[in-house]
Amino acid sequence: MIEVTQGASPLVLGLPHTGTDVPPEVWDCLNETGRALADTDWHIHDLYAGLVEEVTTVRTPIHRYVIDVNRDPGGISLYPGQNTTTLVPLTDFDGLPIWREGQEPDEAETARRRDAYHAPYHAALAAELERVKAVHGFAILYDCHSIRGDIPFLFEGRLPDFNTGTNMGTTCDPEIEALTVAHCEAAEGYTSTLNGRFKGGWSTRHYGWPADGLHAIQMELAQATYCQESPPWTYLPERADVLRAHLAKILTDLKNWRPSA
Repeated sequence: MIEVTQGASPLVLGLPHTGTDVPPEVWDCLNETGRALADTDWHIHDLYAGLVEEVTTVRTPIHRYVIDVNRDPGGISLYPGQNTTTLVPLTDFDGLPIWREGQEPDEAETARRRDAYHAPYHAALAAELERVKAVHGFAILYDCHSIRGDIPFLFEGRLPDFNTGTNMGTTCDPEIEALTVAHCEAAEGYTSTLNGRFKGGWSTRHYGWPADGLHAIQMELAQATYCQESPPWTYLPERADVLRAHLAKILTDLKNWRPSA
């Protein structure tokens, strides 16, 4: 179920939200809003495909409405006091219910999905990080995300194009953060922010322990940089190719990065 491609470099790409698979028993419980699957990180696995060689990728094909593998498995909010979605979301990013009345998942169903989908993804991700760390002495998780740029329920105004998250600099070496942000800020025609609305999800915070040789950074892209931000979410090759050139620079530097002596 979990899709893993192994590479020899220290860089591991996490792909937690690109999947659109929904088991039939879950699909039957979704309402019309939920079945639109609007909050998918559309085309992100295609956007990053082939940018650099020898990187590891870990992807779940399961949609985030089934269970969000980038949320704390204990259900603790990543952004206390702010609107966000939960381990098994009850609403979409616009705050609209996604389940048919009376079909919202209960604690037992949430636990079943956590065991069936959340745990295997993180078992695979943790295994790959440990594998490359054993070879290089360190590992870098680059968590790949995207989102619509205008979502009033989640944030005010227009989201910047590049949103780098390191949980306020705690999840990676400062050099990793700096080189990533430098490429974002140098990308002509794009906007960028560091630890703004998105500071890194559960994966970034869970795996990012630089003192132990595990570095993690999240990149949240505004979807208009490479695709249509409304149905049918069309991939726009001319925009995507420009963006891919900038992303390739980031990944190349991360792949070649080594800790200072």
